[in-house]
Amino acid sequence: MKDITLESIQELRTLTDAGIMNCKRALLASDNIDEAVDYLRKKGIVKADEKSSRVAGEGIIESYIHSGSRLGVILELRCETDFAAKTPEFKQLARDIAMQIAAIAPEWVSKENIPKETIEDKLKQYQTQAKESGKPDKIIEKIAQGKLEKFYKEVCLIEQPFIKNSEITIDELVKESVGKLKENIYIKRFARFNVS
Repeated sequence: MKDITLESIQELRTLTDAGIMNCKRALLASDNIDEAVDYLRKKGIVKADEKSSRVAGEGIIESYIHSGSRLGVILELRCETDFAAKTPEFKQLARDIAMQIAAIAPEWVSKENIPKETIEDKLKQYQTQAKESGKPDKIIEKIAQGKLEKFYKEVCLIEQPFIKNSEITIDELVKESVGKLKENIYIKRFARFNVS
């Protein structure tokens, strides 16, 4: 059995806000603090997936105006209760997501929001590019699918790396908040305005 110190448990709690027993389990299952944080994040994501079927009828509208007043974002972020919507953690999440939208300019919330025709057109475009570059027929589809996944990361908000921590996506950021607030949270919609 690993020797888990009170100091290491406290350090992990400070980093993650997880309970003592969860921190102890994470440390037992990991070789260092960073792995323990990842372990807890993954556990939080599992819990987030379980909560995703619950009704999220509350939430907030967050607005973000970038310096200079030429770029603005309006975001609707949903949760289950009015109580959670008023917490500083939820408001910070909304602010971070609105800043992400301002900085990276996604077009859709998720893959499911992209029109089917757009996906089909992109796939055909990538297949044609692969053929024209002389790639063998047996790998053309794989190349096209890889480019389509890259396209999703560029245009889908939840697929994008978080601007404040590129180690996680926006989807993982939301799921971490689900783990902390113990509620279903999701991005309903957004609009980005730019005076050009």
